Amino acid sequence: MNTTVDNSLNLIEIGKKTRLAALKLAVLSEELKNQAIDCVAHALESAQDEILQANIADCQAANMEGIAKPLYKRLQLDEHKLRDAIAGVKDVGKLPDPVGKVQIHRELDTGLVMKRVTCPLGVLGVIFEARPEAAIQIAALAIKSGNGVILKGGKEAIRSCEAIVKAIKQGLSQSAINPEVIQLLTTREETLGLLQLDKYVDLIIPRGSNSFVRFVQENTRIPVLGHADGICHLYIDKAADIEKAVAITVDAKIQYPAACNAIETLLVHRDIAQAFIPVIAQALETVNVELRGDESTRNILNYLPAATDVDWETEYSDLILSVKIVDNLEAAIAHIHEYGSKHTDGIITEDAEAANIFLSLVNAAGVYHNCSTRFADGFRYGFGAEVGISTQQMPPRGPVGLEGLVTYKYQMTGDGHIVATYTGANAKSFTHKEIL
Repeated sequence: MNTTVDNSLNLIEIGKKTRLAALKLAVLSEELKNQAIDCVAHALESAQDEILQANIADCQAANMEGIAKPLYKRLQLDEHKLRDAIAGVKDVGKLPDPVGKVQIHRELDTGLVMKRVTCPLGVLGVIFEARPEAAIQIAALAIKSGNGVILKGGKEAIRSCEAIVKAIKQGLSQSAINPEVIQLLTTREETLGLLQLDKYVDLIIPRGSNSFVRFVQENTRIPVLGHADGICHLYIDKAADIEKAVAITVDAKIQYPAACNAIETLLVHRDIAQAFIPVIAQALETVNVELRGDESTRNILNYLPAATDVDWETEYSDLILSVKIVDNLEAAIAHIHEYGSKHTDGIITEDAEAANIFLSLVNAAGVYHNCSTRFADGFRYGFGAEVGISTQQMPPRGPVGLEGLVTYKYQMTGDGHIVATYTGANAKSFTHKEIL
């Protein structure tokens, strides 16, 4: 038997094991799931040194292979990042159980009752580049939402992911949850195989570059949840408070430039441009941000390199920011609709009417007023963590936490009821009475 066939059979076996473990997890009580999450958090804390050492080895190997700077920043897992990830696990344990919630409870007729009840999706396939702490966040959310998960980290993070999943499984072994509910794949061939497991995997969540997400979307029959671009904008309105605008712009660009919610384009109203652009340029250039400007911006700062159409549609994930002067609010919104990725866009203004127009008309998963786009994050939203950010029009949208990992089913209970009773000349009427 050749290697390809061996790998396929192995993946099918992994899919079966994960599905069986997920079926048992789906019916566990909230108390038992929370106990398991607590066990996972303790196991991760105990394995902290092993995880950090594994990450150091990953970073050293990635450096030798010439990894891109933005990807390297995502790969790095220091004590602070790990501590935050474990805190996120504990926060997930404190969240309400999303499973088993009755959304509709309706009597169709006497003795015939219909419910719509939330339930887990089943098995998630999550593929991510670098960012090994994503494995921690995703595992916690999967456990709480009653889902199995097959993880596939990037090759650059293989040691980190193996150490993390080892700790998670160790934690689960001390709980009522079968550790088989969490699986880790490690090769590119397995990534391709995972995309074909439509019999066992219910949702694929890719986290990575634009080209990577598009590749996943084009190579699977399994539903895909994710975003292909993170081209975020900040618009400085003519009624902006300049001090506030500078602080927010700097944070939105440099707090973590490799993040998908960092801004890539700064739009500035023409009426405030002369006062604002020199100030923000000084603030950003002090922290090593390279600015690129349109013609109007370069009339104010003639030393800037020219921004082109390519810049407006580029997710830099680095210390680079394109700046464009616009005539009015409508022009800013038009630019965002032309080049934006429907991720997160913000307006800085003291004009409530302008803010409301922007919030209403900009079509993005997150639309902000007078705050940094870096708030677009499941942890900061109080979701405990996130499996990713979705820019699709249909829900779930934005940071996807627990509520995005459940679906619902209709449950009907009767007492010998048949449809024929409600059809024909002597059809009985439905009561359609809500049950409180």
